[in-house]
Amino acid sequence: MIRGIDLFVSGVFALTTAHPVVAPYGSWRSPITADATVAESIGISSVAIEGDAILWTESRPSEGGRYVIVRRESDGTVADVNPPPFNARTRVHEYGGGAWIVDGSMVWFSNFGDQRIYRLDAGGEPQAITPEAPLRYADAVPDRARNRLICVREDHTDPDNIINAIAAVPADGNGEQAVLFDGWDFVSSPRLSPDGSTLAWLSWNHPNMPWDGTHLWTAPVLDDGSLGEATLVAGGESLSVFQPEWSPAGVLHYVSEQSGWWNLYRVVDGVQQALHPDDAEYGRPQWAFASRTYGFAGNGDIVCSVNRRGAWSLNLLNPDSGTLAPLNVPAGEMGRGDLAVSGDTALVIAGDAGRPLSLMRVNLRDGSWETLRQSASVNVADEYISPAQTIEFPSTDGRPAYALYYAPRNPAYQTPAGHLPPLLTLSHGGPTGAASGALDLSIQHWTSRGFAVVDVNYGGSVGYGRTYRQLLNGNWGVVDVDDCANAALHLVHQGLADGSRLAIRGGSAGGYTTLAALTFRNVFAAGASYYGVSDLTALAADTHKFESRYLDRLVAPYPEGADTYRLRSPINHTDGLSCPIILLQGLEDQIVPPNQAEMMFDAVRTKGLPCAYLPFEGEQHGFRRAENIKRALEAELYFYSRVFGFELADAVEPVEIENLP
Repeated sequence: MIRGIDLFVSGVFALTTAHPVVAPYGSWRSPITADATVAESIGISSVAIEGDAILWTESRPSEGGRYVIVRRESDGTVADVNPPPFNARTRVHEYGGGAWIVDGSMVWFSNFGDQRIYRLDAGGEPQAITPEAPLRYADAVPDRARNRLICVREDHTDPDNIINAIAAVPADGNGEQAVLFDGWDFVSSPRLSPDGSTLAWLSWNHPNMPWDGTHLWTAPVLDDGSLGEATLVAGGESLSVFQPEWSPAGVLHYVSEQSGWWNLYRVVDGVQQALHPDDAEYGRPQWAFASRTYGFAGNGDIVCSVNRRGAWSLNLLNPDSGTLAPLNVPAGEMGRGDLAVSGDTALVIAGDAGRPLSLMRVNLRDGSWETLRQSASVNVADEYISPAQTIEFPSTDGRPAYALYYAPRNPAYQTPAGHLPPLLTLSHGGPTGAASGALDLSIQHWTSRGFAVVDVNYGGSVGYGRTYRQLLNGNWGVVDVDDCANAALHLVHQGLADGSRLAIRGGSAGGYTTLAALTFRNVFAAGASYYGVSDLTALAADTHKFESRYLDRLVAPYPEGADTYRLRSPINHTDGLSCPIILLQGLEDQIVPPNQAEMMFDAVRTKGLPCAYLPFEGEQHGFRRAENIKRALEAELYFYSRVFGFELADAVEPVEIENLP
């Protein structure tokens, strides 16, 4: 069912001007231009509180996607920590995260260009503390008593045998590094107890991803700095544990999904205790390092973010009584689980339907909050903003699926009687991910021009428990495609979209879903794939270590299941393709290599279907440069205008579309 759509649709006309222009959907002029979408837009992540100072990371498209650590002092002064050209970004697991830590006035960060750790004291210049070597570092914690950092180290000395380990790195660069724990395919989250006596960490092996199953270990730190015998605390091959964390009193906490939902636990006298059993998610998939969904307040409460079927909230949990109380913070969406807590202050990256992801400071004494930084400048009247509306719809065999629906909205226009809008169906990446409910100007770019948008949380998405997430196991290219197609058809049946002008777009794994939907279903009339997968066999043979066995669960073990890979690969079934496609690809992508897009483009062009291909020099997996983000958005709009047959209100740079009649 769709909640609130009738009221909203009838309300659209109340927002129109006295003399609205009559114009077809898709052709409306909008103040939300591609320039406005990228202007002053940043990514915000990795928050920290250090004394009276607040720190966070900004990824800046205007600086070529450089990652900058920003420090805000108690008097409100703000300054960049790492000067250009230093880029605080690690490539461990390729997705990174946990690229820096702060301890007093000292910051250590991984520099993207050479992947060395640099030490930076206030007012000084960055000094490398690790050698020039094929080593990468992430997710560090300071071990003050031993003047070292304990971190994840990824050794690329042998590209065919990449080694991940927990390692100790001298904090000043003087001395040798030491491996503390290895022998597993992956490790993460080294966390030192407050007294420095015990280390906790996670490990897992192929073919698991960290949301499939992880092991939580602890071990004593011996006098020589090495680890004593490790003890398995929680987790297993089929049980995911997330974010081990020590309370200020030295009690180990973690998030585990042993109930079928990621809930909070602690260990007291060797006994695991569930703090608040709940059919909701208190964790999230560990795509990036140092993701946090909870932290400890000064009074002993736990500040925690909770996802209830796609909607996040910020809460206070009393660990002794199990009482959960919501904080009145606009946090319907939370950014990558970034949360920091100290005393009676919490920092959170959150947003909602009317607010982009923003850095917020919360006063835990009275629940008040303030915005310190927004990820985008929203200088647009509210009348142009289409709020996300949660929908539930029937998918294959009546199984429920979920999505966020955005109606077309622009007060300056109305459409000829009987016309329905084109629909843009979004398939999110991951595929173990979820649609974001925060205000996103790139979505409003479409709705303010007369497109309806539906952002699908297909089976496999997070936020709905382990059973829903595991629907995709063995069914990638089936369940996700079914849910995207059924979301679009549901809106057509509701009279909210033009069934002849349905488009689908997605990036990365969402790009694969897009290509599969266009190849294996006859629902969509056009599609846009951003760095999407067209050949599953090629991906299984040529991708980075972290995801190199991901498809074993999503598709089938390889090479035993090679027939299934061929069957599910859009590149092998272009005979089923009958609509135009635009493909956009970064040429330095190490996760989905450019040949995936190039193969698809050649096949579609050879078949004689309208198609376009835009390669971007210098871009990796996900576009980070402002000029490329703008170009991609305008190119996709131009592409739809040509294949759906509407005139653009504003001139944009054309893109070459081959085989266009």
